[in-house]
Amino acid sequence: MVEVKKKRVESFESLLRRFHKKIQQSGLLLQSRKIRYYEKDKSRSQQKKEALRKIEIRNEREYLKKTGKLKEEPFKTRSFIK
Repeated sequence: MVEVKKKRVESFESLLRRFHKKIQQSGLLLQSRKIRYYEKDKSRSQQKKEALRKIEIRNEREYLKKTGKLKEEPFKTRSFIK
């Protein structure tokens, strides 16, 4: 746990800068970023089930597209310029 106490005549910006520096030195930020998206390893049977499910869904979507029951939507792009 990183703790920083405000000095008597210290501005908020300098306090924040010191706090940020302490966090960088402690390595807490790196550690939290590493474990943020961690997923447990899945068993082989689970991996196979997921793969089969994805194949089924893909085949179903292709069938619906061919029969005309599902509209093909173009990729949506974000326009930042208005």
